[in-house]
Amino acid sequence: MAMKSAASSAIRSLLSSSSSTFSRNLHAPAERKKIVGVFYKGGEYAKLNPNFVGCVEGALGIREWLESLGHQYIVTDDKEGPNSELDKHLHDAHIIISTPFHPAYVTAERIKKAKNLELLLTAGIGSDHVDLKAAAAAGLTVAEVTGSNVVSVAEDELLRILVLVRNFLPGYHQAVNGEWNVAGIAHRAYDLEGKTIGTVGAGRIGKLLLQRLKPFNCNLLYYDRLRMNPESEKEIGAEFEEDLDAMLPKCDVIVINMPLTEQTRGLFDKNRIAKCKKGVVIVNNARGAIMDTQAIADACTSGHVAGYGGDVWPVQPAPKDHLWRFMPNHAMTPHISGTTIDAQLRYAAGVKDMLDRHFRGEDFPEQNYIVKEGQLASQYR
Repeated sequence: MAMKSAASSAIRSLLSSSSSTFSRNLHAPAERKKIVGVFYKGGEYAKLNPNFVGCVEGALGIREWLESLGHQYIVTDDKEGPNSELDKHLHDAHIIISTPFHPAYVTAERIKKAKNLELLLTAGIGSDHVDLKAAAAAGLTVAEVTGSNVVSVAEDELLRILVLVRNFLPGYHQAVNGEWNVAGIAHRAYDLEGKTIGTVGAGRIGKLLLQRLKPFNCNLLYYDRLRMNPESEKEIGAEFEEDLDAMLPKCDVIVINMPLTEQTRGLFDKNRIAKCKKGVVIVNNARGAIMDTQAIADACTSGHVAGYGGDVWPVQPAPKDHLWRFMPNHAMTPHISGTTIDAQLRYAAGVKDMLDRHFRGEDFPEQNYIVKEGQLASQYR
């Protein structure tokens, strides 16, 4: 689908124009940088859309700009193991750019190898693929393009809620396979209206999801470390829950909207899932490792969880034999929710802006920092 919007055209112009405000350099930079970008490969699809900048071939649309400034820009999808292209360039790389959709896992070991490394950028939102404590100890800056794909992810969450609640996927498979069995779909298809939906986390994405659910006349709950102001709660029609475990059994649908941290890793284990209402639907576009892999597969198999959907996996790309590929009533996909064409243009422009600021010795927008001057952002502490 080749959609063009005024916003997309403006962002595309921002990326390609050599005369844009933040790309203009009156003097060549004093130091040439080596930048390594790790993205998913576009392959046969790379040429089908000129705005497809988030792949290796698109290279965020910044190759010409970087090379015109004298910088070296290496782009690859090869990120696994000591013989990968990423590892070959670690020793003299100054900047690494990666995405949550094809994450370059920047471990403490890799940080030690990268003697010249100064900046780690995430083209998108979520920097848990970086060992943040090791990055902070090494004096590195870690930043992401905050807000760049929040709309994209919130829309996708709403899609998966509807797909699972309405039991859409069996009907689709019937159509593809030449079958016609209405009862096989209808016996577990429900309306969304009147259901209780709880989001675990109500930051930018969680709040947008709640706003989009309001017209469906659902009962909206949220659990978060920070409560919204009363005006926002009233406008959205959401009720704050102080206790996560007290909220879970109230919910027909649970949506995960929190970052992956030491505290949230494995948060939804067997015991916590057991506290959920039997027949609950769970949607997780946050991070796969927030879930206990085996516990989710077992709960879907037993029917305690009526449906599980998301685009995030504990390790990405997910192995071909991953349990979640084979469990019943799932709506899993590769990590796609935050890499729509519109999102790509936004996070590509954000990366370019931060690179330009870095070359000039200027600060980034404060909300973009994940690690700054040895300190982790509050959500990762």
